[in-house]
Amino acid sequence: MKVWALHLALIAALFTAQFVLSPYHTTNLARIMVLAIFAMGYNLAFGYTGLLSLGHALLLGAGMYAAGLSAQLWGLAAGPALLVGTLAGGTMAAAVGLLALRTAGVSFMIVTLMFAQAGYLTILYFAPTTGGDEGFTVAAAGRTFAGFDLATDTPRFLSALALFAVGLLVSLALVRSPFGRTLVAMRENEERSRMLGYNPFAVKLAALTISGLYAGAAGAAYALLFGYVGASFATIQYSILPMLYVLLGGAGTTLGPFLGAALMFALIEVASGLTTAYLFFVGLALVALVLFAPKGILGTIRERWVKWLP
Repeated sequence: MKVWALHLALIAALFTAQFVLSPYHTTNLARIMVLAIFAMGYNLAFGYTGLLSLGHALLLGAGMYAAGLSAQLWGLAAGPALLVGTLAGGTMAAAVGLLALRTAGVSFMIVTLMFAQAGYLTILYFAPTTGGDEGFTVAAAGRTFAGFDLATDTPRFLSALALFAVGLLVSLALVRSPFGRTLVAMRENEERSRMLGYNPFAVKLAALTISGLYAGAAGAAYALLFGYVGASFATIQYSILPMLYVLLGGAGTTLGPFLGAALMFALIEVASGLTTAYLFFVGLALVALVLFAPKGILGTIRERWVKWLP
């Protein structure tokens, strides 16, 4: 019960934050929550199942472009466009998984990276439709949900919070379910899991597909809430960022993705205000993490003090 209380308390604290923070900071917090959804999906694949992917930018981009283009070309409102983007991310993940999961380890990482690069080049090739490097802004009609304009501060923040809350609670329920325990068993000892009657390919494909749904939802939400779709979100950077969020917050912990996304966002925000070489500070943070908390912040806290953290 205290596990659910902890997660609900975080959601309540984020809801309260909108009454305390300035519009600038609430917008940044909404951005962090969307990125945390992306990281949650990556955590299910990497933190719980052991699938080290460098192709999640493809899934984020699939959701972003599916939502943005459906709003732009078909005039869909935010709700249907979000659904289209979410399904696009999951479908793309399943399609990639059918091929990439025939490999393992470093080979899996390389294959997913190749798929992501192919997706990025495809976006550039169809520049008349996708906007290429410059991208495009989402039409106002596509940023309306139930009569509310998502381009304004409060509806945007509450929409990001609602999506984050659903993603967080579903993630918690999933990892505490028998299926979630199967994912952990697959990560720890695939051969023993196979001997117990589980199909590693099917379990990993399911995990990757769910991860893709999260990534697609994050990409769609980013497009609809912040009004921009661009090829930069499909680059290798956005395959590495969710991994950094998860490693920093704690791989295999449900709250780790949010903590990692928030800390990394704040670090980049502060460091970029001091110097153009802000990645130097990111590197220092990662070195410190490897040296002092190799299991991430929450992973280390769970190991040493709070054993019940999921």
